[in-house]
Amino acid sequence: MGMIPARFDYRQAGSVAEALQLLASCDDAKLLAGGHSLVPLMKMRLVSPSTLIDISGIAELQGVTDAGSVLRVGALTRHRVVERSQVVAQHVPLLAHVAGLVGDPQVRNRGTIGGSLVHGDPAADLPSVALATGATMVVTGSGGERRIAASDFFVDFLETAVGPDEILTAIEFPKRTGAGFGYEKFVRRSMDYAIVGVAVQAGEQPGIALVNMGSVPRRADAASRALASGAGVDAVAALAADGTNPPEDLNANADYRRHLASVLTKRALLAAGYR
Repeated sequence: MGMIPARFDYRQAGSVAEALQLLASCDDAKLLAGGHSLVPLMKMRLVSPSTLIDISGIAELQGVTDAGSVLRVGALTRHRVVERSQVVAQHVPLLAHVAGLVGDPQVRNRGTIGGSLVHGDPAADLPSVALATGATMVVTGSGGERRIAASDFFVDFLETAVGPDEILTAIEFPKRTGAGFGYEKFVRRSMDYAIVGVAVQAGEQPGIALVNMGSVPRRADAASRALASGAGVDAVAALAADGTNPPEDLNANADYRRHLASVLTKRALLAAGYR
């Protein structure tokens, strides 16, 4: 019983406009993209939407576009596409690298970047990339598009700034061509969620972001400021866990997670070219 979803209606949307229309006309509807986050929650009946709106076939939400100073990545672009994109590897290599570390090959071939971000899981990999690079989320509703900075996007546990009548349609990543980067995560098995992870983006506006160090994906603000001011690797790493409230579970207590954040930040900084 616990692994069978509650009854729901299923609808397919062929465009963003149709998906928005269905969202407006259906009570308690959820959008279905890759399904790797939503379907398990439905099986455990932690969520029981009355209607599933399948948006996975909307072509306008797929692919990577070079848009001048940013790369615009459609929200339905699958992790595997991001991982293998030469444009992403050239201009936002941190994104390509981390996309290749999400889950396992099955997950990467079905899961979408937008689904991962809008789910808002603090233990997921890709939110840290959005925060470290200073990405902007493009959200579309009946009133048109609005843009939300990654730093304002993750509101609470599994909750983002996307409204119930809106769709995350794209993510704009500032180009970081030629800049160093690092991503380190501590896991029990390679396909597991990170016990702790750290993303470092070097460049003119460097950023450090943390995985599984609180109830939401978060930027390491104190460490990022220290890095921008020219502080050394050890000094920056010592600030990684500043202001965090790490969870406690069977894998690690809060103090151990703070220790891991510092160690992994130093490793990621070294990988990004800092000394």
